Amino acid sequence: MSKRRIFDIDFPENGAVPAGTDQTPDPKPETEMRRGPMASAINENAGALRERETAERAIREENDRLAHELVRLKKQGLIVDLIPVDDIRTVKLTRDRSTGRDPDLEELKVSIQAIGLSNAIQVELTDDGYELVQGFRRLSAYRALFAETGEERYAKIPAGLIAKGEAMEALYRRMVDENLVRRDISFAEMAQLALSYAKDPETSSATIEEAIAALYASANRQKRIYIRHFATMLEGIGSHVKFPESIPRALGLQLEKRISNESGAAATIRHALAAAMATTPEAEVDVLRAQAVKENVAKPAAPTPTSVAKTTFRHAVPAGTVRCAARNGKLELAMDRDFSNEDRVRLEAAITAFFKELDG
Repeated sequence: MSKRRIFDIDFPENGAVPAGTDQTPDPKPETEMRRGPMASAINENAGALRERETAERAIREENDRLAHELVRLKKQGLIVDLIPVDDIRTVKLTRDRSTGRDPDLEELKVSIQAIGLSNAIQVELTDDGYELVQGFRRLSAYRALFAETGEERYAKIPAGLIAKGEAMEALYRRMVDENLVRRDISFAEMAQLALSYAKDPETSSATIEEAIAALYASANRQKRIYIRHFATMLEGIGSHVKFPESIPRALGLQLEKRISNESGAAATIRHALAAAMATTPEAEVDVLRAQAVKENVAKPAAPTPTSVAKTTFRHAVPAGTVRCAARNGKLELAMDRDFSNEDRVRLEAAITAFFKELDG
């Protein structure tokens, strides 16, 4: 009799049962059944790499979008940061504000102390810090407050960041247009900026007219004409004027008229300013007023009457009564009649007949 062998059958631990039962799972694909541990690891790693590349690409695209958005916001001055006042320079642009004493600066300082700064300054990012574009008075107020109080809240000022590389002409326009809107800048300050702009090698303007057209394109034509007149006045006497921002518009136009029409007038006015040695705006304006009204050529004295009327009478004519007054060199005829309506030829004929009869 043969002996029967007995075999032990090990079923998988995951609960799989022999084929043919209701609980048999779907068989794995043939390729997966043949894949070894190393192949599975390589496949998983490749999948992870693909996912990582997809994520990195999405991050780069988002960074590019944010970078373009940052540049756009900077160009519009919409990004604001707190900038140390000592890190801001004011040398790139010639200021359209006088750097002398500002009588209204105290009011601005009081306002900043009470409610803070309501309008941030504008600065351009440079390789070595920041360059001021708009807000010279606000920056001056912050620096003065920090120097006077030592409080840290005045050590930094809110500033809109403008992207580096904006054209010089555009930076000047930003500065000028803000002050034109505020309406507190003088014609002399605007004219002085135009003169400096015309001489700046980094701008494209060669003449004062081109400089005014470029800087003050937002201003009306009459204002540009006034700026041009003030520029002429400053070209003539600006080197001797200590307080140009205090010159009223009417006075500046009078000075320009005399300088343009009278040879040597600029030198005369400069000499008067130097001799007066004015130390206040009011004193200097008084000197300039005296020079502006000074006549180029002395007026001839009015003739003194040599005699009074010798003969006066009334004479009746068909048209009415004529009042007559005769004196040395003058004969006056007056009546209630509009002689301007008379024909000129008839008037001339009447005067000719009058003198013919008188001298006959």
